This record gives sequence, C-alpha cells and structure tokens, in this order.
Amino acid sequence: MTDTTDTQATDAQAAPATPPGTNPTAPAPAGARTAADVVTPEVVAQLTRGVVGSGRTANHTPFTGERLAELPASTPEDVAEAFDRARAAQPVWAATPVRARAAVLLRFHDLVLQRQAEVLDLIQLETGKARLHAHEEVQAVAVAARHYGRRAAAYLRPRRHTGVVPGLTKVTELRQPRGVVGQIAPWNYPLELSVGDALPAFVAGNAVVMKPDTETALTALWARDLLVEAGLPAEVFQVVLGDGPVVGPEVVRHADYVSFTGSTRTGREVAQGAAARLVGVSLELGGKNAMLVLHDADVEKAAAGAVRACFSSAGQLCISIERLYVHESIADAFLERFAARTKAMRLGTSLAYGADMGCLVGERQLRTVTRHVEEAVAKGATVVAGGVARPDIGPLFYEPTILENVQEPMAVCAEETFGPVVSVYRFQDEDEVVERANATAYGLNASVWTKDGRRGHAVAAKLRTGTVNINEGYAPAYGSVQSPMGGMKDSGLGRRHGSEGILKYTEAQTVAQQRVLPLAPVFGLDDEQYAALMSRSLRLMKAFRFR
Repeated sequence: MTDTTDTQATDAQAAPATPPGTNPTAPAPAGARTAADVVTPEVVAQLTRGVVGSGRTANHTPFTGERLAELPASTPEDVAEAFDRARAAQPVWAATPVRARAAVLLRFHDLVLQRQAEVLDLIQLETGKARLHAHEEVQAVAVAARHYGRRAAAYLRPRRHTGVVPGLTKVTELRQPRGVVGQIAPWNYPLELSVGDALPAFVAGNAVVMKPDTETALTALWARDLLVEAGLPAEVFQVVLGDGPVVGPEVVRHADYVSFTGSTRTGREVAQGAAARLVGVSLELGGKNAMLVLHDADVEKAAAGAVRACFSSAGQLCISIERLYVHESIADAFLERFAARTKAMRLGTSLAYGADMGCLVGERQLRTVTRHVEEAVAKGATVVAGGVARPDIGPLFYEPTILENVQEPMAVCAEETFGPVVSVYRFQDEDEVVERANATAYGLNASVWTKDGRRGHAVAAKLRTGTVNINEGYAPAYGSVQSPMGGMKDSGLGRRHGSEGILKYTEAQTVAQQRVLPLAPVFGLDDEQYAALMSRSLRLMKAFRFR
C-alpha cells in the first residue's frame, strides 16, 4: 500500500515527449463524458455538505492533471468538532435495534448498484483507473453491505457461556460499540477502502469520522451521501479533509478506535499514536506479493490470470502481484503468453468500458515506477514488456511492465513498487520457491497456480500471508467476505471481513450472574473445607468434560 499523505497531481504540460510504446490506446466512444460533465458545481456542493472544514483545498484528475473540484479543508479544530458531533449522535444510533441498523446497509446495497454509473465516473476521474477496475470497488462494497446487512445481528447477538459453577453461574457475553471510530482511508480504492470498511463499524453501533485522501475525496463523499439517503443519521458519519500529516494525527488523537489502510511506514506512526492513548487499531499495510506457477499449471490460464493479478488498477492494489515465480519447465511457454497478453493491453482515459488499464494516481507513483525499472535495467535486468512512460496518452501513464533477470540489490526486488511492474523469477523446487516467496518483511497476499487442488492447498499452507488464492490472483479470497482478510508480518494488524471485521469495532463485555449460592464458604464450611470442596468440583468438571 502507499502513504495516505495526499497525492500530488502532475501538470499535463510538463510531461516529456516519449514515443508511443507497445500498448495500444483504447479509443473513447463518441459523446464520451468529460470531467466537466460529471463534477459540476451542483454535485460538489451536494457532496461537500458533510465535510467539517473551514479552509479550502482542491483535488485533480490523474488522467490530465486538471483540477476537479475545490473542497473544504479541515483544521485540527475542525477535526475536534467533527468528533464532538459524532460523539453526540452515537448513543442514539447505538440504541437503534441492530436489525434497523442493518436495514440501512441493505438499502445502501441497492442504491449503489442502481446508481453505480455516478460513482464509476468519480472513481475513474479521481484515480485514473480503467472502468472495469473501478467496478471491482462497486462489487466489493455491495458484497460487504449485503453480508453485514444479513449477518450483523448474528455476529453481535448476546452469547451464553458456561459459568464457573454450571447451573449456579449464568454468563452472557455482550458486544458494545467502541464509540467513535477514526478511519484514515487511502486513495487507491476510494470507495471500497473508505465506506467498505466503515459499514461494519456503523452496523455495530459506532459513529465514524473519516479522513479520505483529498485527491479521491469525492468518491468517499458520494458514498456518505448515499448512506444518508439509505437512512444513516448524517451526524453519525463525519468527514474531514486535508493534508495527511496534519489531519491524520488529529483523527488518531480523538478516536476510540482507529482503522487505517496505507503504507507500513505511516501505519507504524498510527499504531504508536493509538498505543499512547491505549485505543485499539487495525492496520492494512504494504505488500510484495508473490505468485507461484507450479510445473503442472495450465499455462494459458495462468498467463491470463497474471495479467489480472499484476496490472489491475495499474498495479496500485495492496494485494496485487509484484513477484512472479514460474517453474523452469514451463517458464518459456508461460512468459511468451504472458508477454503477448501484456503487450496487447489497451490503455485509455475514457469514462467507459474498453480500456484494459488506466494510469498511475500521482507524480510520486510515477517516479517510483520509473526509478525501479530504470535501476533494474541499469544493473542487468531485462525488459520483457513495457518499461516506458506514455505521456502521449496522459501525464501519468506507464506501460504494464514485465522484468526478468532481476536480483538483489535492485530496489524492485524487495521494495513495494505499487505500480504496473512485475519481476519474473524461475525456480526448480517447490520447497525452494516457498522459501523465496516467504523471504520478505511483508505477508499480505499470495497466489498459487496448479491443476492439483491438493498440492495447491499444501503449498498455500506454507506461505506466510494473510490470504492465498489458488488459480487466481486476489479476487476469490478478498471477495469471500465471510472469511477474514489482512496481513501478517509488516503487512498489518487485524482483519477486515467476517466476524473479525465487525467484532473489532466492539468491546466484549462479560455479564455474570451468580444464583442461589455465593462463590464463598457456606453452610458452616471453613476456608479449608471450602477449598477442598472446590478442588473436588474442579476434578469432577474435568472428568465430565466441562469446558
């Protein structure tokens, strides 16, 4: 993942002239919409009503570098005010029956699907994604809304447990909302990683103060507007905007729990801030994810899957693949097919389906991608496909790139590129490749390709990553929202999705009622006799398999 400090749009006029590369340009359909058609003054006024901010800032589209909208900017005082508003509204929301809260999510699910064209335009304009990759966010948010809308009551219901003395001690576990969740969301998936993470917090009875990246704020604000339309009380969902290093620490300083998605470096700072206040935190951080193509993999399917795994959202996806290990017996055949598919990918800026890949989100990402590729080539790596910027399409376009003969100490070996660049390595032995795949500080996602499902599961169990996908890159594990998703090692703390994804937004409370007899000497027993009685009782409970 990348830093959540606000991205810098680049000036289209400053892009150097570079000859077109291999990848063709996807033509725009006749009458295609423009930024001016989508981001009108009326739209901006409607969406920014939910922002607590006394200053001014702006965001831009990476397609051209032009300004999209002028937005409110929040001061530290504005952040404090947003938390005050949320804290005042949260108790009433928490007192609302959980099924009524869940109904808001189900209505939101329907509205997102009905009005997806609006948000697809915003996602594309703010991130530079191809439309199909933007639609992944719509899918993910709809799935999360449906899941927690249907399952929240079961996740949050009071649970009975066996007491210390069965029959005499009645124990109930309750789940209480934490209060006001502070959420810091990144730019790369501005719908899914903003409101998608907030949905379980809301249905658990919390309020949320969200700080989205300024450059992708309109998408998050659109989601807030739709949630309010679906029935969420407006004061329960506050939004603050501004520079990450200024506004982010203020969110951490006021929150009862912190949800952060971004770089490992910034995640450490967030964790330290939360720890100083003894509040909980969940972090999804960086990754250097590996894909393993075993000797018995279907080469054609693996090559097609590698394109999806490596170049979706121009590689700006925390769970995308940046290291690709291929068994030497099929490496030549795989690489031939993978390179051909990569070179055929269409790049484009149109607000319509048709392009296979969009552009990078900011100048900083372009610099990182360029540095990684140029340094690797200078030290002996081979460019199999791509390797060039495409300013003829837009200032932040870079061709999907395949590198071979990559080795230490090239930066692309170990550093997260977070762009459309993948390094291909050959291997002979499965144990060896598992060791190589695990030889990283990160542990977010992995992919294994094989025709033998049993072998795939055996390899997956050896990989030190939070999710592993067999015969696909990332979508099956991420989309299976009943199961937890998150990272090991430097890739984060905590999980989204499933029970962990909602229970993290609650405090467990145990209520124990003692009935008939106290837990103390009775009926004239002295302390020693009481201790002996309890010892016999404990032995009996073990013998009768009480848990």
